[in-house]
Amino acid sequence: MEIFYLIIVIILFLLAISDLVVGVSNDAVNFLNSAVGSKASTFKVILLVAALGILVGCTFSSGMMEVARKGIFHPEHFYFSEIILLFLAVMVTDVILLDMFNSYGMPTSTTVSIVFELMGAAVALSLIKIYTSENSLGLAEYINSGKALAIISGILLSVVVAFTAGVIVQYLTRLLFSFNYKSRIKYFGALWGGFAIAAITYFLLIKGSKGASFMDNDLKDAIKNNAFMIILGSFAIWAIILQLLIMFTKVDIFKFIVLIGTFSLAMAFAGNDLVNFIGVPLAGYNSYEIWMNSGGSPDALLMQDLAGKVPTPTLLLLLAGLIMAVTLYTSKKARSVVKTSLDLGRQYEGDERFASFAVSRSVVRYFGKMAKSVNSVLPEGARKAVERQFDEQPFVATQANLGKDAPVFDLIRAASTLVVASILITLGTNLKLPLSTTYVTFMVFMGTSLADGAWGRESAVYRVSGVLSVIGGWFFTALAAFTVAFVLANIFYFGGTIAIIAVLLVAGIIIYRSHRSHDRRLEEQKEFEKGFDDGALTKENIISISSKNLKRSLGGIIKILNNTLDGLSSEDLNKLNKTYTDVKRYEIEAKKVKKKANDAIENIEEEQIEAVHLYILVADYLNEVMFNVKRIVKMNLDHVNNNHKPLLPVQIEELKVIQKEIDDRLNAAILLFDTMSIDTSDKTEIDLQGFVKLVRSYRKNQIKRIKNHEVGTRNSILFLHHLGEYRNVALFSFRMVKVLDDLIIHPVDEPTEK
Repeated sequence: MEIFYLIIVIILFLLAISDLVVGVSNDAVNFLNSAVGSKASTFKVILLVAALGILVGCTFSSGMMEVARKGIFHPEHFYFSEIILLFLAVMVTDVILLDMFNSYGMPTSTTVSIVFELMGAAVALSLIKIYTSENSLGLAEYINSGKALAIISGILLSVVVAFTAGVIVQYLTRLLFSFNYKSRIKYFGALWGGFAIAAITYFLLIKGSKGASFMDNDLKDAIKNNAFMIILGSFAIWAIILQLLIMFTKVDIFKFIVLIGTFSLAMAFAGNDLVNFIGVPLAGYNSYEIWMNSGGSPDALLMQDLAGKVPTPTLLLLLAGLIMAVTLYTSKKARSVVKTSLDLGRQYEGDERFASFAVSRSVVRYFGKMAKSVNSVLPEGARKAVERQFDEQPFVATQANLGKDAPVFDLIRAASTLVVASILITLGTNLKLPLSTTYVTFMVFMGTSLADGAWGRESAVYRVSGVLSVIGGWFFTALAAFTVAFVLANIFYFGGTIAIIAVLLVAGIIIYRSHRSHDRRLEEQKEFEKGFDDGALTKENIISISSKNLKRSLGGIIKILNNTLDGLSSEDLNKLNKTYTDVKRYEIEAKKVKKKANDAIENIEEEQIEAVHLYILVADYLNEVMFNVKRIVKMNLDHVNNNHKPLLPVQIEELKVIQKEIDDRLNAAILLFDTMSIDTSDKTEIDLQGFVKLVRSYRKNQIKRIKNHEVGTRNSILFLHHLGEYRNVALFSFRMVKVLDDLIIHPVDEPTEK
């Protein structure tokens, strides 16, 4: 029995390592997005600063470790054998849940996940005790509902406070500095920077000392008693230093402030969120020690000793920090989560990741009307003064000069975001409230984006959709964390050792597959972006990009069309579902190809404009082809899914003949773009006349079958629909080759689109 529980404790610590990795991959967005988005320094320097902040912040986490042991449930009412399974269910759930969010690049809350996992597992075991024991207590006696509600309320309140604070501070800061902040930095920069760093010093040093495991009480008291002088001295010293830097050097002090803010936010993250990753395994280890020292039965030992205060070794905290710091440098998923946040907060519109929906459109329309009403009552002079301060032209000019090295927003917004988020998070940490660092930093970032005018009319609906999607994901986090932990606790309790082994194996497979899937998506995205990131877009470069896009997309289309026809003929619903998933993925890629046309237009030389014309037309035709292919796949899926009669063997054979023709034409188009050489035989090979005649003959065959009552209505709708969609695929593949010939190979003065 002792070996069994020792193995579980070891598993808890192994899961803790995995949790540290997946956790920091998700929470990296909290302290990286401002510095990365504003290009405050090189990416490696930003990571180094953040890593140092994590290592220092880990030593401030000791006081927070009590949450995992007694914050959500009353350990004195649980036996050791029960509580160790509770902790195991929590850790397995946390690793799976966070890894899933990382895979899709969605920021979520490690605090919310751990709180609801503890609650779900504790409720499960409480209900088991209630229904299996005659002397059981009520559910309210097992669950620390007051503390849990306080934590949840604090988290929800922090969302509102963070967004509001972000809007107000950024609005006032932009009024002070404008987008042309370098011309005003000599007047206000030192004072603003001194205040910002003094505020960070106050919350990280003075308040943070409460939880520091390396400080004795005398040092903490000395800091507390001299708090005002430390704040005042910090403000004065930093204001003087920054003013000297402005006067005698060319150092951009806002870069310095952003890096200090990154350090402080990483430090606050480690101080607040480390409990989410190692608090539960440490509580499991403490429980194991208590049981071993008692010498009693694991099924008879109540864990009242777990409710006491247990100091956490500083060395263990630093080890956890080291794992998180290394993860920053190695995690690809961390970059995916950061990208999602930056896409929602960038100063300009572009390839919006999220689609609009009714709620976001209504929100944007309502606030647009409200803004017009407010502006209408402002004096004209005041309105024009505000408009001058929020004129984005200096930032736009900077972006144009820097090209692909341009930031997605400026250093003023980055500094405001970091200062506000650092203060709020560190305040929550030192009040021992496990608020969500993700919620706070994300909402501060969204608030500063809104105040800065980043959500313009071209992007506001999509940005609001993105924010609502992320917030919706947060609610899903709570529900999923509670449910999965509840289920796993029951499985572990009733299934015993076999169930534990099985669940751990399944969890390992899920994580392994998610990593493979994520890496594959990253490679595909990297390959897609490669042509545009190679430097100046030349004619040869654009043609090469078009050729690569066609090769990947048309090659995928050939595979999809063959698979969907096989699925239809064999009535294989699983294959059709998988094919429909594939076609949706290719459809997204085709839309990205089309959206990248703006990059080509902005960066091409005047004499190479025909190459851009080619890219735009090819991208347009590719989207048309994908639309037709998706309709074919969807019709097949619906036909089989609704259990309609299969097509006749002769119809399948006719569709296979057409499919072979389509394969040949798409392969020919790929080859022609590859070789950039078209002669008369090539045009004949891909010409439409022969294909149109084939389609007509098969349409006549179908009419005869209808006339002879050989087929029903559903059959006719499906077959004739396919003939029309295949014709359109052939048409647009022909047009791709035609524009290549007209614009590039044999250019004419007035090319005609067909």
